[in-house]
Amino acid sequence: MTETAVRDQTRIASSKAFLFDLDGVLTPTVDVHMRAWSRLFTPYLEAHGAAPYSDDDYYLHIDGKPRFDGVKSLLDSRGLSLPDGTPDDPAGEGTVWALGNRKNDAFAAALREDGIAPYPGSAVMLDRAIAAGYEVAVVSSSRNAEAVLTTAGIRDRFDVIVDGMVAAAEGISGKPAPDTYQRAATLLGLPTSECIVVEDAHSGVQAGRDGDFALVIGVDRGVGAQELLDSGADIVVDDLDELLPSLR
Repeated sequence: MTETAVRDQTRIASSKAFLFDLDGVLTPTVDVHMRAWSRLFTPYLEAHGAAPYSDDDYYLHIDGKPRFDGVKSLLDSRGLSLPDGTPDDPAGEGTVWALGNRKNDAFAAALREDGIAPYPGSAVMLDRAIAAGYEVAVVSSSRNAEAVLTTAGIRDRFDVIVDGMVAAAEGISGKPAPDTYQRAATLLGLPTSECIVVEDAHSGVQAGRDGDFALVIGVDRGVGAQELLDSGADIVVDDLDELLPSLR
């Protein structure tokens, strides 16, 4: 084992909490999100004569960000703009929020129809971490975190959830700012230096990097290991069960 690997294992064992992103880390909801975003933007961009939508757009402009920021980033990438609108705008195409709300309707319908289950390796690692005495929290940009956790059957594992609803209510900046992760640490009663961030998105890894956390663990669900390392991850795994030997 390399010196770096030994150091990382030591930091995991000596930390007190895991702060988990949700989509793509605990549950494969990223697949549902990707389909919903594609259904939104494929016809929209075609109708506006813009370059077609692809999965690369999801990873570059949307993944891990609050819904409003994802819509705006994608539109900016095509030189398109819309009025911001408000979160109460009905689903449609007239504002950034209307587009985002249309996407959310598609996501909610897919979640109800198809359900969701946690990644097997994530479920094992989560329960093992709790049994080992670690505190755990979910930090998600999604406004659907409660519904996803409940549908996946793991809502009861978490006393602290900082999601898009909480961020909006408390005026907390979303990822890539570190604020939502810092808020979760505060709610757990711990300094960030004793908490580990677990993320699969560029924006979430950047949030962990900029927040003085004990360790930032990247989970490669398609972004690419080197890309996550370049964004600030200390280590990258393909599945969370790879972390089991490092738990205290």
